[in-house]
Amino acid sequence: MTNLNAVEGLDALTRSLARRTPEQLAALLTRHAEPLARRPAPTELRGLAQALWSYETLHQLVLHLDHPQIQVLAATARISQERAGRDAPGPAAPAPGADYQSLMAHRLSFAHLATEPVEPEDVFAALGAASPGPARTAAKAALHHLYDDGLAAPAEDGTVVVPPRAPQLLAAHDLGPFLADAPRPAPDDTTTPATPAATIPPTTSPHDESRAAAATLAATADRLLAALATQPAALRKSGGLAVREIKRLAKAAGATEPHTRLLLDLTLAADLIALTRSPSGITALPTGAYDDWLGRPPGARLAPLLAAWSGLWDIPTHTPFGETPTALVRGHDRHAPALRHALLAALETVPLGAGAPLPPLPFTEPPEPETGMRTPWKDLLRAADWHRPLAVTHQPMAGERAAHTLHEATCLGLAAHGTLTPLGRALLADPRSLDEPLAGLLPPLLEQAHFQADLTAVVPGRPAAALDALLASAADRESEGHAVTWRFTHRSVRRALDAGHSAETLREDLTRASATGTLPQPLGYLLQDAARSHGRMRVLPAACCIRSDDEALVEELAAHRALRDLGLRAIAPTVLVSSRPPAATLDALRAAGYAPALESDTGTTTVERLPAHRAKAPAATRNPHAPLALAHRLLGHPTEPQEAIAAGER
Repeated sequence: MTNLNAVEGLDALTRSLARRTPEQLAALLTRHAEPLARRPAPTELRGLAQALWSYETLHQLVLHLDHPQIQVLAATARISQERAGRDAPGPAAPAPGADYQSLMAHRLSFAHLATEPVEPEDVFAALGAASPGPARTAAKAALHHLYDDGLAAPAEDGTVVVPPRAPQLLAAHDLGPFLADAPRPAPDDTTTPATPAATIPPTTSPHDESRAAAATLAATADRLLAALATQPAALRKSGGLAVREIKRLAKAAGATEPHTRLLLDLTLAADLIALTRSPSGITALPTGAYDDWLGRPPGARLAPLLAAWSGLWDIPTHTPFGETPTALVRGHDRHAPALRHALLAALETVPLGAGAPLPPLPFTEPPEPETGMRTPWKDLLRAADWHRPLAVTHQPMAGERAAHTLHEATCLGLAAHGTLTPLGRALLADPRSLDEPLAGLLPPLLEQAHFQADLTAVVPGRPAAALDALLASAADRESEGHAVTWRFTHRSVRRALDAGHSAETLREDLTRASATGTLPQPLGYLLQDAARSHGRMRVLPAACCIRSDDEALVEELAAHRALRDLGLRAIAPTVLVSSRPPAATLDALRAAGYAPALESDTGTTTVERLPAHRAKAPAATRNPHAPLALAHRLLGHPTEPQEAIAAGER
């Protein structure tokens, strides 16, 4: 037997693609961008058809089909395979003990491929949808969806052709009977004993819960990225962050370790951080996109993180038994995006007040009720199975993976009270269009603070980047929540003076940041006192030296017990020599209560600033106009100037 029918199937798909408008073809290229990106860019429609029906691409695309679509594809492939085998039987089965090559040759013989066209009515009859009704309507809609996605093609005589390798992908899966509509995760019967308690409306709305979670997420991501900018995280030689690094970052971010791993993977996927190789190893630090991210409104900061979560090939908070929790490793769980979509789609149908609570972590499978009734958790997984049949219960550790995914969705503000929040519905509809639902979710950043007489500054909300940097340079963050509080001390003000502020410029900056336009008198006295004592002594980089015009102060330092480790000795009435380097000498003097200033060998004061590490941003993402430009080129249509530029960038 030849593969003539398989070639004719590709011809039918190529003709189907050629009948599309550039916008329709660009939409298909955008939907399948991830699996198609693993292959060379097609130069003609025939090449695109071959890429769509390749085994590697199909292996990924079938995960994102819902129950009616995959049932129609499986039924068509099964009928086509049966007819191909009947018309031209394949070779005899290999003898027992045959080598691997013989077994695969038999498995891939043309008789085992779906190469025969099938009448749509035969497919509908096989699914029990021969008569008009909901089942037939769902089957027809599923077939048209397969046409749109390039997973099936109409032949010229009205029959259907499918990818020849489809039977090998779907034969091992028990898809059950054809269901036209998705099962409801919450039972319809409100008279069951377990329902009345579950249908009591919650005290807060999903929108309020989403807003609180989004505010916490934005603040935590800000602190995490700031910690990485100050001190990059070192990766292990075997890959991923060590537990010690995760603990350090979790403490800096004020989050749990699982949520810290989640945020690290999301910021990496959103290109806010990157992995760079240095002489000491591989480190993770923010990219230049982090500086742009800081200038965005609060809601816009979350958009790239949520979009990254929807397509992440991993469940960061889930660590299988026996493995060490880590982060910043390349994900290999290609079922994770489909699992997320299935669970969010199942929660979308749950009315407010009817949602079941999330199972606690660590996850244990809920016991089956003795009465034979299904549990809410089983109902939810059953409903999710309809939306993505191959990604939920068909995978190992299904319950555990689903529980961690739903907890992540709650942490991100996408689910609350067992149902979807408005933000979760927007993500389910289009992960790339979140700016509008996020715009009103979080209040705007505040540019001013309230300065109190107890030497504190309070920002009743999220501070803007400039205000946060100013207060962090001159005060210590004391509390975090709906309001952020900083406290001014002699040590914190000296830190600002060490960073290059003068008393006058610091007072002016703080006054402009004051909501009342003035500063409390105690804070003014603190600034004056700190500025008066700052710089009375100078640390010279010589090994090093300490000098001061106050001879009595020099004598006091030389006799101070707490400074014995410095080995101070006087070489002049106003100069001391230290046996420790400048940094250690500065730390010891400040720990003893003095306020030294670092001086260069030229006699000028050296400004001390915390390092701000940045990594080179990864390669630019695809131009959003590139799919349309490629569609014009494949269809042989002239391209617009903007699309021509996109094609050149591609």
